[in-house]
Amino acid sequence: MHRNTILTLLALTTLSLVGCSNETTIPAYETSPDLPSYQQDNFDAYVNDTQDWLLKNRVFMTKDKQLEIQLNSPTEYKPASPNGKAVLLVHGLGDSPYSFKDIATHLAEQGYLVRTVLLPGHGSRVGDLMQPSLDDWQGVVAHHTKLLEQEYDSVWLGGYSTGANLVTSQAMNDPKISGLLLFSPAFQPSSSAVQYAGLASYFFTWADQDPEDNVLRYNSLPMNGASVYYETSEVVRDDLQDKHFDKPVFIMMSEGDSVIDTRFVQQAFTESMPNPNNVLIWQGETTLDDPRAVQYSMKLPEQRISNGSHMGLLFSPSNPYYGINGSEKICSNGQEEGFEEQCNATSEVWYSAWGYREDGKNHARLTYNPYFADSMKELDSVLNSAG
Repeated sequence: MHRNTILTLLALTTLSLVGCSNETTIPAYETSPDLPSYQQDNFDAYVNDTQDWLLKNRVFMTKDKQLEIQLNSPTEYKPASPNGKAVLLVHGLGDSPYSFKDIATHLAEQGYLVRTVLLPGHGSRVGDLMQPSLDDWQGVVAHHTKLLEQEYDSVWLGGYSTGANLVTSQAMNDPKISGLLLFSPAFQPSSSAVQYAGLASYFFTWADQDPEDNVLRYNSLPMNGASVYYETSEVVRDDLQDKHFDKPVFIMMSEGDSVIDTRFVQQAFTESMPNPNNVLIWQGETTLDDPRAVQYSMKLPEQRISNGSHMGLLFSPSNPYYGINGSEKICSNGQEEGFEEQCNATSEVWYSAWGYREDGKNHARLTYNPYFADSMKELDSVLNSAG
C-alpha cells in the first residue's frame, strides 16, 4: 500500500467532491484493453499466458523487455530436494511477484515448492489498477490455492501487505491450509481516511501520480486500487473478529511502518492466532507483551538506518535491486522539500520508513532487512512446527 495515498486521501476528505480528473495521454496512466486471465488449469499455462499478455500490454521502461516480463511474472521456485510441501505467495498493492524473490528462494532451499501470483492490474502499467475488483484479487488467490491443494497435502499461504489480507481470509475459510506467513499485514490502515477511497473514486481517478521509473513496482496509485485494498482489509477484519486461526502463523512487521496500524496486527496476533508455536518478528524499540514476539532493534547508526519500513522486511541485504548495494534507491520518502534531489545526488543518506524525519539527516526508503538471515531462521521454526 502506498504511503502517499494516505496523505492524498486526507486532503480529499476536505474537498467538495465535484468534477473529474483530466484524462492523460501518458501511456503508463492509460488502461490495457483487458486484464490477464488467471483461471488456467495448470500453473505453467498461467505463467505462459500472463507473459504473453504482459508482452502485449506492459509499458516497458528499458530495452530489455524479457527481463521486465520475468521480474513481473508469476514464478515457480522448484526445490532441489523436495519435502512434499508447497507455499503460495501473494504480493502487495502496486508491487510485483518479485517482492518475494528472496523469501521464495529461501523456502525452495528448505524443500518447498513455491509459487507467486500476479494480482490483476499489476505488472503492466499503473493505469491497469483502475480495472480490478475485489473478486479479481480474491479469485486469483483462491484458484491458485486450489491448484496447489490438488497436488500437495500441505499448502502454506504467504502474503505481503494487501496480499497478507487476501491469504489470511483465504486460510481462515479453507481448512486445508497448513499455516500462514505474513509480512507487514495491512489488516487495518494507519489512516481512517482510506475508507473513503471507494467514494472518492467516483470523482477522482488518481490518489497519487508520480513518474513511473521502477521496473519492479508502481510509483502512482489509482483511487480504485486504494479502494479495493480497503475492501480486502474490511473482509479480513471481519474474518479475524468472527473466528480464530489455530494453525501456525509467522508475522513480521516494523514499528516504524507508516502504512499499517501495527497495534491492530498485534491485537489480532494475540487474540485470534493462539498457536503457541507462532512467531511475531517485531523490528522496533518498544517491547511487546506477547511472549511469542521476537524483537530486533532498528536503531542501527553503523548502517545509517533510523527505523524499519513497510517494504524492507522482504529483501536480503544482497538483493541486486533493493539490497545494500542495490540499483533502486527510493528517494521519494516524505522528506522536506529539496531533500529528494539531494538524496538522488549523493550516496550519503540514511534509511527509514516513509515519512520519518530527523534533524540533520536525509532519509531514503529502507528497502532491505538487516536481519534477513535471522528472520528466515524464525520463519523456518514456524514451518517446522507443523510437522
